[in-house]
Amino acid sequence: MKTILLVREIYMDAFRNLGHFIVRNYFKAFAWFSFAMFFVVLYAFIFRLYTGFAWD
Repeated sequence: MKTILLVREIYMDAFRNLGHFIVRNYFKAFAWFSFAMFFVVLYAFIFRLYTGFAWD
């Protein structure tokens, strides 16, 4: 439990004052882009399962 708390504290210290406007917005945009790409891949996988794609 102590290790988890230490990792959490290091994480919080690293991103506490991430002050630069461009960097902050870049991380937000990158996070949304990553979520969108994940859902595209998830959709393609489910579509292939549904249509009976041959996984040879």
